[in-house]
Amino acid sequence: MLLNGSIEKLSGDELTVRLNKMPDTLRLHQLANGKKPSVAVEVEDGRSISPDQRKKIWALINDYALYTGYSPLEMEAWTKAFYMAETGSEYFSMSNCSMSKASEYLSYVITFGFDHGLPWSTKHMDSIPDDYPLMMQCLKHRLCVICGKHADIDHEPPLGAGRNRNGVDNRLYKFMPLCRVHHTIRHQKGINWFMNFYKIKPVKLDEETLVSLRLNTRKQFEEFDGRN
Repeated sequence: MLLNGSIEKLSGDELTVRLNKMPDTLRLHQLANGKKPSVAVEVEDGRSISPDQRKKIWALINDYALYTGYSPLEMEAWTKAFYMAETGSEYFSMSNCSMSKASEYLSYVITFGFDHGLPWSTKHMDSIPDDYPLMMQCLKHRLCVICGKHADIDHEPPLGAGRNRNGVDNRLYKFMPLCRVHHTIRHQKGINWFMNFYKIKPVKLDEETLVSLRLNTRKQFEEFDGRN
């Protein structure tokens, strides 16, 4: 449940907020379930959506529309509907929403594409903001972090030909998803040239992520650590 308003007073750790409209008190009681409900306060910075943000959002929406057969306006409506349902956000317009709202929506549109298998053209890869976890999404969906094509998960340092990958403790490695073409380039040019040219770095993964990607099992970690 999202409540909008303005800050009236801040004193120590106490914050007073004046809401723009009366909340649904029955719904508040339902959410509280007999307890004091917790809230999060997001402070807008007062800046409006930038032309660059709007351009990036529409670039991705147009690509999704082209792939699905929907019109761009229909695709915008779909992504907004899912975004509002999942976040509790009220309706907003990309003509005058805040910069922070635009940033949040842009990240959602990118994730929406990954989760629903909607590709975008390579030229729009630069639509992804620097702080978006692109590498993790590409690992999750087995997509090349450079071109977006189907990828294998590449180890760094390389495992070497013939190595049994099923018996490897992957906590000792870093990873990046690369298609066959970029995997070949990575080996031909070397990792330092590759990272510098494409501006990417392999990432370390925790145990939970390694298990979710089926690179290791919990039982294997217990065996590696001598816990059984």
